[in-house]
Amino acid sequence: MRVGVIGRTTRQAHEVTPQTAADLRAQGFTGCHWTLTQPISADEGALRRVRDVLADGGVRVAQAVPRNVDLVSKDEALQRQAIHELELCCKATRVLGAASLYVRPGSLNSTGSWRPHPENTRLETLERLIRGLRQVAKVAESEGVVLALEGAAVSPLDTPERVRDVIEAVGSPALGFCVDAVNFVRGLDELFNTTSLIHKLYDLCGRYAVAVHAKDLTFENAATVKMSECIIGEGFIDMPLVLRRFQEVCPDGYVLIEHLPDEKVPAAKRGLDAALEHAGLRWQE
Repeated sequence: MRVGVIGRTTRQAHEVTPQTAADLRAQGFTGCHWTLTQPISADEGALRRVRDVLADGGVRVAQAVPRNVDLVSKDEALQRQAIHELELCCKATRVLGAASLYVRPGSLNSTGSWRPHPENTRLETLERLIRGLRQVAKVAESEGVVLALEGAAVSPLDTPERVRDVIEAVGSPALGFCVDAVNFVRGLDELFNTTSLIHKLYDLCGRYAVAVHAKDLTFENAATVKMSECIIGEGFIDMPLVLRRFQEVCPDGYVLIEHLPDEKVPAAKRGLDAALEHAGLRWQE
């Protein structure tokens, strides 16, 4: 099991230098993300340079991250565009040598992929998602790329059961699951007992796990239920369990800290390292 971070890297290929890798290694990271902002016009030479400069410094692109595209759109033209972009991202992911390509399920909410909508979990929405994923997965298979599909309570993949069912319906060996326990917490009952939720995630979806997004979650002092992300170790996520269960199913996979500004990443890394020690595990190089 390896550790990386989403953030702390430039979006411009020409700005990646040996110091980029050195800075990541100095904080204990062996993996990072790379944002694929322009897959259609991607310069393969530039991507290879990013891969090689980072690799020379002991860092791998752990996850390639595309821009927001909508696999569940009712607009057929928009869905075709989303599929096409992800197909191109598969090629870019191969060139980067990235461990996985991050895939969002999308949303019918026009304000963003991770926003709720009353029709997100309807059968027709899930059928569109499955059709789109099947097409992308075929290209991923041909490129030798692993897809890391993520879910969340606000998305079409709102439960561990739904994640499992969609992955099995797609039926591709290239389609895996990006574990993110925070995303599936629906209320205080689950927040105060994330151990049960995490076991359920791995019991149902663990065989497909290819990456972990690591963050923490706590409640806000308010008259209505409000929760917010926080630094790892300051919330209620049973992170030692997340790591132990991931080690069992994907011992060579990456655990990626996310959603924090650069200045808070060191504290999150310390929290994650403490969880790792509590779990009786060590990071691989």
